Amino acid sequence: MTTTPFTINWDYRCPFARNAHEHLVVALEAGAPFEVSFVPFSLNQAHVEEGGTPVWEDPEREADLLAGQVGIVVRDRFPERFLRTHLALFALRHDHGGDLRDLAALASVLEREGVDPGLVFGEIKSGWPLDEYRKSHEAAVADNAVFGVPTFVADGQAAFVRIMTRPAKDAGLATATIERVLDLLQHHLELNEFKHTSIPN
Repeated sequence: MTTTPFTINWDYRCPFARNAHEHLVVALEAGAPFEVSFVPFSLNQAHVEEGGTPVWEDPEREADLLAGQVGIVVRDRFPERFLRTHLALFALRHDHGGDLRDLAALASVLEREGVDPGLVFGEIKSGWPLDEYRKSHEAAVADNAVFGVPTFVADGQAAFVRIMTRPAKDAGLATATIERVLDLLQHHLELNEFKHTSIPN
């Protein structure tokens, strides 16, 4: 099993990011010794046309960046609650059809995961989570040409990965899935693109 440090980015809007992060969290909670850093990324910013106003500077896009900032605050201020809250924020969008821009919906997720929403939103008002969001996104683009989520980065190699399955509670499947991604990323550089032409039923 690999212990090479790696990063994985997220945007709660993406179902493929949800799949990858579920595999990773299930594996970690089962004891997999992955050394991973979770890095926020903004799909909204990734789709801003050249010369357009960055989302970080556009008051009309403030709500679009809210869930990502919630994740950042929990990651950095409540790390013991991060993995569960992280998955719950993905579930809000993809399992329950909730709105990631809705303060009340986000507060409900935080409360269920044992995190005080007032403390989280207070941190967001202070401004540092938005600065961190922008810095992380721009560094990913500049350093590794990241364009979407989930992107895995290890040993100077970066790959955008679409995992089609969810792990449920199968820790063996989850661990093997992440190990397979990392093996391809680090040891099979000759394989640049491998994409099925159809999706199995």
